[in-house]
Amino acid sequence: MSDNNIIQSWHRNASPWISAVREQQIESRKAVTDAAIIEAVTELAPASVLDVGCGEGWLARALAMRGMQVTGIDVVPELIAAAQQAGDGEFQVMAYDALMLHPFEQRFDAMVCNFSLIGEQSTAALIQAAPRLLRSGGKLIVQTLHPVTACGDEAYQDGWRQGSWQGFSGDLADQFTDPAPWYFRTLESWQALFADAGLTLIGIKEPSANKEPSANKEPSASKEPSASKEPRRSADSQPASVIFIATV
Repeated sequence: MSDNNIIQSWHRNASPWISAVREQQIESRKAVTDAAIIEAVTELAPASVLDVGCGEGWLARALAMRGMQVTGIDVVPELIAAAQQAGDGEFQVMAYDALMLHPFEQRFDAMVCNFSLIGEQSTAALIQAAPRLLRSGGKLIVQTLHPVTACGDEAYQDGWRQGSWQGFSGDLADQFTDPAPWYFRTLESWQALFADAGLTLIGIKEPSANKEPSANKEPSASKEPSASKEPRRSADSQPASVIFIATV
């Protein structure tokens, strides 16, 4: 499993993914995580935003409707074509490693990665590039699977995991093939990525289906889950994701 396998999978599955997003076929996104990432970005009030791994552009359109100037990039041409057709942003086909070269004339107030950092080396390289893409005081906002809940029955340690298309049903499910693998990181490993890039982690959000949006939680000195410190949660109160907010 490798970062290249992820790209190959998205090339093969771009068309059904566009349908799934636009028809709101992903329950967790519809119920929790779409609103959570919009809120996380909006409350920072950036004028300009770089949407990394923008897909077919739904988040860029949502942010543009709130007055932000959005540039979206994705490595999959079919996704970018769909984003360009829908409008409300500037969209470019671009691989993540190209961001290391700072290909833009401007620096951004915010950079958002919404479930788009699932590789190993590509994720580390992109976070390293963030300070060169952001203005002084700019923010990097990353929403990803919550390590505590996404770990499942496997060991809580960094490593590649098999992907799946769970959650889809009917005709749409039959259109997906060869799910992308993804690189699991612990909470501690995520925080280390930001620190190694010279970024300061200023907030962590843990969106779940049965609680109202809340203010940023300060990063905890205890980075790993502890049975003695964490209250027992019912299945529907488990965090649907984690949102990291870091600043230059």
